[in-house]
Amino acid sequence: MTRQSTPRTEAARASSAVNDTATVANKTADTGNALADRAVAGVQDASAQVASLTLEAQKSMGESIEDVSERMQGLSSFGQQNFDAFSKASEISAKTLENFSGEVTAYTKKAHEDSIAAIQDLSSVKSVAELVEKQMSFAQHAFDGWMQQATAIGEMYTNAAKEVSAPIEARVAALTEDMKITAR
Repeated sequence: MTRQSTPRTEAARASSAVNDTATVANKTADTGNALADRAVAGVQDASAQVASLTLEAQKSMGESIEDVSERMQGLSSFGQQNFDAFSKASEISAKTLENFSGEVTAYTKKAHEDSIAAIQDLSSVKSVAELVEKQMSFAQHAFDGWMQQATAIGEMYTNAAKEVSAPIEARVAALTEDMKITAR
């Protein structure tokens, strides 16, 4: 036998189907809202991370630019100090050459005067023995004078080398110290 449905039964089934559909729709809406909330939270987190990374990158870039700027200023200062040291060494060299020139000129003048005096003295000799004796005396005097002059010039060169190299040595010492500090 077939069962006949009554309008009430049909209405109850329809009402139940509507309730089931409403429940599914509500659950779907709740799930959609939860997913939307998660998506919004994810976008907000990602946005915050991007903002944080951007801020860190800007800070790092700023520090890097400041560091490069300071290093460039340091290099410029170092270069200027090197230039000043070489200028000072050049000044000392010029003064030293002037002193050498004066010393050589004075020695040459004295040696020339001594030669003229020796020639005049030799022209008044009365014997060969006296000529040989005066010639030997003049040669010994000239050799002693030349040795004294060579010793004086050698000392001048030594002192000049120390004076000229002092400013440059100071710059090398500064560079070495800077390199030690940088290496730490």
